[in-house]
Amino acid sequence: MKFAVKAWSSGKARAGVLQLGSCPGPIETPSLLLSTRKGLPHFIPPDLLYSLPSPDSHLFHVSSLHFLEGLSPQTISKIGGLHQMLGLPEHGFVCIPRDSIQCLPECNSSNKFGASFETPCGRRLIKPVEYVELISSLRPNIWTTLADEVPTWVSEKRNKTSVDRTIRWLDECIALNPAGGPVFGSIVGGCSVKERERCAQEAARRNLSGYWIGGFGLGESMDERPALLNAVTDILQEEKPRLITGLGLPEEILQGVAAGIDVFDSTYLCHLTLGGFALTFPLDGVEMNTSDNIGSDQTKINLRATVYRKDISPIVENCNCYTCKNHTKAYINHLLNVHEMLAQTLLEISSFNFADIILTII
Repeated sequence: MKFAVKAWSSGKARAGVLQLGSCPGPIETPSLLLSTRKGLPHFIPPDLLYSLPSPDSHLFHVSSLHFLEGLSPQTISKIGGLHQMLGLPEHGFVCIPRDSIQCLPECNSSNKFGASFETPCGRRLIKPVEYVELISSLRPNIWTTLADEVPTWVSEKRNKTSVDRTIRWLDECIALNPAGGPVFGSIVGGCSVKERERCAQEAARRNLSGYWIGGFGLGESMDERPALLNAVTDILQEEKPRLITGLGLPEEILQGVAAGIDVFDSTYLCHLTLGGFALTFPLDGVEMNTSDNIGSDQTKINLRATVYRKDISPIVENCNCYTCKNHTKAYINHLLNVHEMLAQTLLEISSFNFADIILTII
């Protein structure tokens, strides 16, 4: 893995290039990780991956906890890891325990032995040794160390404990890493600037390839988030990439970009797709008239609404994505109303393409 910062804004925002050995080309940052379920996008089949922007869409967000059931780690390792098992040798996989949809941190059940998560196979306590064993079998391009993420409403003592555990697990995961591949150190601290700084300082002392900033999207307000983000990014080495999960809304992504974050998760797009929404930011400075569109605003439209039943226009005019070039709002409205999965496939293609355009403009 190689990363380089190309340009800085007048503040902390920056543009960079991330290179992974398995990807066909360099990925410009800020960028999105494509959310997956067991290594593949939620609704886009492998034969339609070409319809997504390249090489940006070659970077997948994988939760290793999705593989707690089914094939054993030994079997996955014998197959050759994620790249061979999924038949995607030219894609990059970033393993993060939390995926903000199906593997959510459960702080009340975490203890000194491991972190607890609500997973598709029930609540599970994951110890560092078990976690690294999973990582070793999956062979991702990048993986993050285990963290004890807590929401903002926990006590100061519990928050301090979460940082202590995360630092201890950071050292354990590094020591257990058999391949010596790119490891991103986890940084937590809840809503305490002091604890965020302490965790970032400890991570910065380790020999890491980058950093994963966790614990966001768990109750903090928009107003207090910039201080928490800046407290971390002010300490971290500038030459190493920064990854974050839990920031989904467009305005939250902008906060992250302004603080100097390089890579974001895209679970927000998955939530939009499940709800039948599509992104429609006015990219040319002309605001769309959405006053009559049920469940719509200036950023998205609800394609389940009856107003689109006879609308033969594409989701976004002049968009070159597969969905907008080939299908209409009326068709997608029909697919949604008859519960046809093709609707989610087309919506996910449209939203990811549109989100990629927005980050390119930023």
